[in-house]
Amino acid sequence: MSDELTLEKLAAELRRSLGILHKQDIQTAADRLGAHARSANQEPILLGDDCAAIPDGDGYLLLAAEGIWPTLVETDPWFAGWCAVMVNVSDIYAMGGRPIAVVDTVWSQSPEAVKPLWQGMVAGSQAFSVPIVGGHTSCHSPYTALSVAILGRANRLITSFSAQPGDVLLHVTDMQGEMHPQYPFWNAATEADCDRLQANLALLPALAESGLCDTGKDISMGGIVGTALMLLETSGCGAVLDLGAIAPPPAVDLLPWLLSFPSYGYLLSVRPKAVAQIQPQFHNQGLVCQPVGTITAGQTLTLKLGNAFLCFWDFATETLTGFGGGNQSRQTNDAQSA
Repeated sequence: MSDELTLEKLAAELRRSLGILHKQDIQTAADRLGAHARSANQEPILLGDDCAAIPDGDGYLLLAAEGIWPTLVETDPWFAGWCAVMVNVSDIYAMGGRPIAVVDTVWSQSPEAVKPLWQGMVAGSQAFSVPIVGGHTSCHSPYTALSVAILGRANRLITSFSAQPGDVLLHVTDMQGEMHPQYPFWNAATEADCDRLQANLALLPALAESGLCDTGKDISMGGIVGTALMLLETSGCGAVLDLGAIAPPPAVDLLPWLLSFPSYGYLLSVRPKAVAQIQPQFHNQGLVCQPVGTITAGQTLTLKLGNAFLCFWDFATETLTGFGGGNQSRQTNDAQSA
């Protein structure tokens, strides 16, 4: 099969994926909240990132929350509880921060039904050394649901607003895992050594504080392509993403890998001269850190495979989350940092 035909088929499957399409639900928030909010002392808090970065003294408080996919809560509640902690922890580290504590909201039909959710949350809390300090619990609900919120702190930020044309896109992930038997989750965490998990995450704030990386995003349910779209939308840039450079783990095909939600996965947008300094820090931990694309001027995400190119998304005609703004967002961010 030619590169052109393979790329067209991959792009069609990616466009149909719920992980990407569901990101458009965020427009309901963007329509009402705008590009930024104001802190108590009237400093801007940019919206559309992995966490809200709230100016606080010499750094930032980071605040985020995740609602867990109801299907996962129903069919694999222990893993859902674990993921509820894990995804929030990942969001904090993705922005160059360190987590402080989490709170949860649990709805269930009985005390018995909530037990595996709690077991998973407590296991995640212990694995990432992040305490659960409160929340809300109801065992008299007609359904089961779970969400978790997290508080963290950053000295210097990795944000979604600062990608620049010419940046190299680095795909960072942990290949020491396996696919969930039912869902597109790459699990490199539940069986991993806790010290290794925490050391891997600590690389992100270290990069931020060293000044080597100021832009990136946690790879979410939209997979690598959906995450790239969200990064481009908030930064007001385009990109060429080389699918051929995104090598899946053994026994995993490229399409499910592109659509997967990894327990440890980041897309970093870095200045070219920093690549050689960043890669060894991940490689020394046994992690993948691979260039997979380039940030460009304009408003399109172009996918590349071999010698074939395809325009996958044009923000001039189609929004994703609605949290865009590009240059306006960067100007606000510059004022925030001045």
